[in-house]
Amino acid sequence: MKLETWELFSYIVTVFGLPLAISSFVWQQRKERENEEEEVYQLLSDAYTDFLKLVMQNPDLKLRSQNTITNFSEEQSERIQVMFEILISLFERAYLLAYEENMSGKQLRRWASWDDYMSEWCERDDFRYMLPRLLQGEDPDFSKYIRELAAQKQ
Repeated sequence: MKLETWELFSYIVTVFGLPLAISSFVWQQRKERENEEEEVYQLLSDAYTDFLKLVMQNPDLKLRSQNTITNFSEEQSERIQVMFEILISLFERAYLLAYEENMSGKQLRRWASWDDYMSEWCERDDFRYMLPRLLQGEDPDFSKYIRELAAQKQ
């Protein structure tokens, strides 16, 4: 092959191959990021499922009931406090890992499920009552978010 032919091939590679390689790299990185976000979402969902199993193991606390029950024993009240602490910890983790200001697409749909979970719990009078104590030492942005959510449910 002549030198001119090799130069032509190098120009073709430069013009077509390099942009293709760059776009392939960017696409691969985006796909990896989506996979990581999906994995985080799945781990958080599994943790919430585990929490609901814990709720089912304690039916005497009536945590899935929308009616406020006030005549709990001291031991039951303490278990409720601990359960709500676990829940707040889970919500904060979800907020820190999944929430962003300007979400769209899959990210927004994933966050909407967490927003629904938080809204559901914020409808409970006992949860809202304990919220100031539960939020002590938590992330300030998360605290603000869930307080605003709770205020909407009063």
